[in-house]
Amino acid sequence: MMNLSYRNYTSATAFDQVLTLLHYINLSIIKNSLKLNQKTHGRILILGLSQNSFLATKLISAYSAFGNLTDSMLVFQMFNHKNVYLWNTLINGYVRNSEYSKAFEYFKQMCCCCDDYTLATMAKVSGEMGNLVAGKLVHGMSLRVGFDSDIVVSNSLMSMYSKCSSFGDCRKVFDEMPQRNVGSWSVFLAGYVGFGKQSFDQELLGLIKCMQIDGMKPDGFTISSILPLCGIDSRKWPDYGGELHCYILRNGLSFDVHLGCCLIDMYSKSGRIFEGRRVFDQMRSRNVYTWTSIINGYTKNGDSDEALSLFHEMQVKDGIEPNRVTLLSVLPACNSHGCLRIGKQIHGFVVRKVLNCNVSLSNALIDMYSKCGSLDLARRVFEDESFCKDAISWTSMISGYGLHGKGKEALSLYSKLVLHGISLDTITVVGILSACGRSGLIDEGLKIFDSVVNDHGIKPTVEICACVVDMLGRSGQLDRALDFIEGMPVKPGPSVWGALVSASVIHGNTKMQELAYRFLIEIEPENPSNFISISNLYASSEQWDVVADVRTKMRESGMKKEPGCSWININSTTHCFYVADKTHPCSYSIYEMLENLKFVMKGSNQSSSDNESFQT
Repeated sequence: MMNLSYRNYTSATAFDQVLTLLHYINLSIIKNSLKLNQKTHGRILILGLSQNSFLATKLISAYSAFGNLTDSMLVFQMFNHKNVYLWNTLINGYVRNSEYSKAFEYFKQMCCCCDDYTLATMAKVSGEMGNLVAGKLVHGMSLRVGFDSDIVVSNSLMSMYSKCSSFGDCRKVFDEMPQRNVGSWSVFLAGYVGFGKQSFDQELLGLIKCMQIDGMKPDGFTISSILPLCGIDSRKWPDYGGELHCYILRNGLSFDVHLGCCLIDMYSKSGRIFEGRRVFDQMRSRNVYTWTSIINGYTKNGDSDEALSLFHEMQVKDGIEPNRVTLLSVLPACNSHGCLRIGKQIHGFVVRKVLNCNVSLSNALIDMYSKCGSLDLARRVFEDESFCKDAISWTSMISGYGLHGKGKEALSLYSKLVLHGISLDTITVVGILSACGRSGLIDEGLKIFDSVVNDHGIKPTVEICACVVDMLGRSGQLDRALDFIEGMPVKPGPSVWGALVSASVIHGNTKMQELAYRFLIEIEPENPSNFISISNLYASSEQWDVVADVRTKMRESGMKKEPGCSWININSTTHCFYVADKTHPCSYSIYEMLENLKFVMKGSNQSSSDNESFQT
């Protein structure tokens, strides 16, 4: 009896030791302490428990969490009888650290002892890599070992095929599933949405109805998958986004951060930023992604003041630090209102957080400085060696030079771009041609146009052709511009005829202006600006009957033009002015100054005329 009691005591002690060691490994992960984990590992070796599968699995997982994959592998190799859980933990560690190639290497070594968890993990990895061949290898393995009917594996395979742009295979897996759950339908619908869909249509609505007939109710993941297709003008299409929002509220779905961000983004895309703000204000918990969504929404909808205000509130009120995407969302707001001071502060934050090596942020800073009038600072960012410049970097700087009328500098930079062997795209070509047009470098611009078409094989787009028309028009070659339009390889769009209109106005060619406006009205029958402009054109030549007809058409169509607006930023405050606007508190002084400027300008013009007469 004593021997039995002693054996029970010894067994209980070993069990307690394992529990204590597991507790310390867990504690090291919670406290993010690699040192504590290493000490616990040493204690395991001293106690001779290195072959305990529970401890070995937990050690591998802990070392992976710390990014220490070498020690993770050592624990794995020291274990004599490796089971499927040990293999899965090792592979998952490499996946967590984005070491996908290594994960596949050990998956192949694992051979046929894999289980459903292994196959689901490797299917996910294949999708993240965008490697369809590897994904089909995993699919083949699941068929061989008999896990093809497992719901989790099938869901992972569908997700993989969708991410690898093979929706046909995704559909095949879905159709062959003997059983489906809500996740299966959600993954399938997400793949369907990602497969080139532009809007919420009847076919997608039919699939959702089939899901409900199948006894499955859409959950938060399902709704968030299809919300991106609802960001369209609800005046032209049914308000599916609003209906989905109501469904979320009626069914009491968990209003998590991801779903909230999707709703904010949907309302922002459809121009209903106030409804997006209502969603934002109702969210109980917010993180950097939520704030980024609403800031981006206001920026995209042209409310730069509110975007910048929210950017400040995010940091001061909620104490949330912006990430790279937040900065990319708020920088265009600085462009819109010329907020150079705020742009510089954001740049300082980027440097302090060592984010200046990020090419997207550097490109956005170049664009911001150029549009805020600080070309020197834009050039300084461009010449910074801390980031690897791409085609967008060069294009942003070329466009900046063009915006400031520095065509020769733009041409010089373009020549360097070509010498570096950087492949040209449509945006780069538009940037350099616009720069040539603004600077009057017509011959150089036309040579570049011929070169990109004949030497670089770039097909002329509507945007590129519009730049050529603008170049020719600005130089007064209106007939040549019209001949170019008639010989274009693509159908002229609004930008092409708009460029001809602008040139006709500059050079006072009313016949060409009328012709261009007629084409614009034909292409854009719902744009009130075109009708107003052609009405003014006829009014200037006193063709009042034609003016009356144009105005009647506008009234019958219910068209109304929004008034134009100018703005200026002084001491961090943006002042907006509309036509004949007298709402500004300093409007009397402003108009008085304008009258004085008119007088001075008229006096200057009169002096110039007198000098010319005297010289004659």
